Amino acid sequence: MNRIVVLGGGESGVGSAVLAQLKGFDVFLSDNGKLSDESKFCLKKYGIPFEEGGHTHELIINANEIIKSPGIPEIVPVMREIRSRDIPVISEIEFTGRYCTAKKICITGSNGKTTTTSLIYFLLKNAGLNVGLAGNIGKSYAYQVATEKFDYYVLELSSFQLDGMYNFKADIAVLLNITPDHLDRYNYNFQSYINSKFRITQNMRKEDCFIFCSDDEITMGNLKKIVLKTKMLPISQTEIIEKDGACVIGEKLVANYDNSEFEILINELSLNGRHNVYNSMATAVAGKILDINNSVIRSSLTGFKGIEHRLEKVRKVCGIEFINDSKATNVNSAWYALESMHGKTIWIVGGTDKGNDYSSLYNLVKEKVKAIVCLGIDNRKILDNFGHLTPIIIETRSAKEAVEKSFEIGESGDTVLLSPACASFDLFENYEDRGRQFKKAVEELES
Repeated sequence: MNRIVVLGGGESGVGSAVLAQLKGFDVFLSDNGKLSDESKFCLKKYGIPFEEGGHTHELIINANEIIKSPGIPEIVPVMREIRSRDIPVISEIEFTGRYCTAKKICITGSNGKTTTTSLIYFLLKNAGLNVGLAGNIGKSYAYQVATEKFDYYVLELSSFQLDGMYNFKADIAVLLNITPDHLDRYNYNFQSYINSKFRITQNMRKEDCFIFCSDDEITMGNLKKIVLKTKMLPISQTEIIEKDGACVIGEKLVANYDNSEFEILINELSLNGRHNVYNSMATAVAGKILDINNSVIRSSLTGFKGIEHRLEKVRKVCGIEFINDSKATNVNSAWYALESMHGKTIWIVGGTDKGNDYSSLYNLVKEKVKAIVCLGIDNRKILDNFGHLTPIIIETRSAKEAVEKSFEIGESGDTVLLSPACASFDLFENYEDRGRQFKKAVEELES
């Protein structure tokens, strides 16, 4: 019997273990940290042996294949030993794709992928399609394939998930943009990160569809040398797309596929901001490819309510607006958030730096930011980059302290924006934890 070892006992790992168990593999799950009660309950329910609090190497190196959770870096000792023994290592997505017969719409990009994934899923649900949401969002893809039956999956794919994919194939792939992110995981080699993002197109055939942003210089600089087969559907806000794809004409978003057109006024879109026009374009094109009725595309683009931790309006206190953009874990994402601000902004920024270059934010900070509140353990790069650009810059060590200090600085008409441009792991479990602690602190303010 083939032996599969799953590294990591979060939702992705547990789902992979359940699918492997149901497919008849000899399965073992190992986690270096502590498993949640939910994870342990699920593993016991399916009779899957596991360990937590460390890796027993002899129980791992006898695997025929390793399914690695995306958060585990290659530099940890257990991965070095696995690589030295040439044991194949794959992602949950790769493994699950072997058993998934559904049509797969896959989305990646440095920014906007969660919003676009959620929006496309919302569209397909509104169209009455039998669809699952998975990948870097929603329930485990593997667990859903093991226990449910969907005709479509909308999958958000991070670069880490893409790195472990080899034979998996998307039916519709969306690449929104590429900006420097997670460079610490790619030895600070931007081309390696670019190549990772383009893995979303691997194995695609000429009848499959690739939606990409033709306004993105990095994408266009690599497109022709990487993407060899598939229908190409560009989206653009700067040029007219004559055939299949989407563009802005005057005040309208116009999407075309196979001589069928959809259009909507930009100001009718439920999601505001230039970056969200791209997200809506990609969704509209996907809808046309899937032959969804224009009225359903329109109602979905006008009725979508947004996602938690992405420019989420929390509360207005004494005339000060608090916005949770905790999902902005890189510089480009924070740029979009700052660019969409009106009036004076108190910017909460900081966390675990991922090799960030903050220079693209300088002009926006000078123009819009009245104060910076650092939220991190090591704030030296924030202080060095922005200390001369704003009259007030202070350091805090908790979401509660950051909110209270921002409230003290703020005046009616100001906006307090949590848009960290950094990972969250110095003070928080993840960006969701950071965002929820921020919201809790805002709710506790006395107006």
